[in-house]
Amino acid sequence: MHELYLSAKMPLIVETSCSLIGWLFLYVLLCHLNSERDCEWNCRLVTLLHGILIVCVTAYISFIAGPWPFTHPGTENTSLQILALVLSLGYFLFDMAWCVYFRTEGPVMLAHHTMSILGIVLALELGESGIETCAVLFGSEITNPLLQARWFLKRMGRYDSLAGDVVDLLFILLFASVRIGVGSRMLYCVLASPKPLLIVKVGGVAIYTLSWIFMIDIARFACKKTRVKYRRWKEQYKLDEANGHAVKVK
Repeated sequence: MHELYLSAKMPLIVETSCSLIGWLFLYVLLCHLNSERDCEWNCRLVTLLHGILIVCVTAYISFIAGPWPFTHPGTENTSLQILALVLSLGYFLFDMAWCVYFRTEGPVMLAHHTMSILGIVLALELGESGIETCAVLFGSEITNPLLQARWFLKRMGRYDSLAGDVVDLLFILLFASVRIGVGSRMLYCVLASPKPLLIVKVGGVAIYTLSWIFMIDIARFACKKTRVKYRRWKEQYKLDEANGHAVKVK
């Protein structure tokens, strides 16, 4: 019985291993091509590429190929959904190992990676709920390119500019509207539907709760940045006013 189970799951194990090796190979290649950059720079390039790729694939699955995730949660996985899940599973295994080895991320981000891995494995193991898992991947990764752009701007010393402000604003708006707004609707549909298993619903609640933890941190950051920007503007206004008055006196 155990041997039959392993033989049935062997293709999935091989596909996931190939995905992991593929992302690892891409990272090694980037490290070779960008030898003047450090490891984190190249790892974030991999993260950026994964984010763009998986957003495109899951957008096609959710909005074009179907089925519609809001009305058909808990349905049987399609080959395209399995492909997207395997691609992301390989990436998350790679990035999780990288983050643990280099100790670059805190417990919240590690929890996010852990939940992502468990959620994808669950959908692949059950052979169902792939459509809502792909929808969650789309929602969670759509802000990723902006997050990486923010990091690259900081490293290049260009974050304190209009580009940095635009990236932050787009990130906040996308996170709030997609991960919290659309995510709330997605969670409601999964919980209200009789098809998804209880464990899938519990996983959805866990991911949604984590999104709110991120949202609270983002709101604090937005308030802090707004206060700093306003203070700088006020100081600059007073300085300009004083300089204008000095010119008139002369």
